[in-house]
Amino acid sequence: MNRYRVFNHTADLGVEVYGATVKELFVNAAFAVFDMLTDLDRVRAIEESNITVEGEGWEDLLVNYLREVLYLFNGDGFLLKECSIMEIDPQHLKGKFSGERFDPLKHTMNKEIKAVTYHQIMVRETPARWEGRVIFDV
Repeated sequence: MNRYRVFNHTADLGVEVYGATVKELFVNAAFAVFDMLTDLDRVRAIEESNITVEGEGWEDLLVNYLREVLYLFNGDGFLLKECSIMEIDPQHLKGKFSGERFDPLKHTMNKEIKAVTYHQIMVRETPARWEGRVIFDV
């Protein structure tokens, strides 16, 4: 199963994310962000960071989660290599990330993602898998 698929959306960037479970969906969403930002083969898992996010339903939780994920890079210069979700329900998420700080001599920037939007946000469970859809401002 593919982890995610990028689709064009006017001046923005859209991503459909998939997972066998809701935890896997959220892990794959974080992976998609950093996979689009940089070459993950060059990122090492040498630092850890915890994350706690609140939301008012799956869609709000996904937006808030991805905003925190994006802030790891934009605010702290942290590149995510691995992600795990310890707790999740429609109102909260607790997770752990590992990665390293951005080094311009080692890491490349593939795409700049400015923000996560609520436009066309979707999270749903289907008979086969969990699916999510999010639009990024680039």
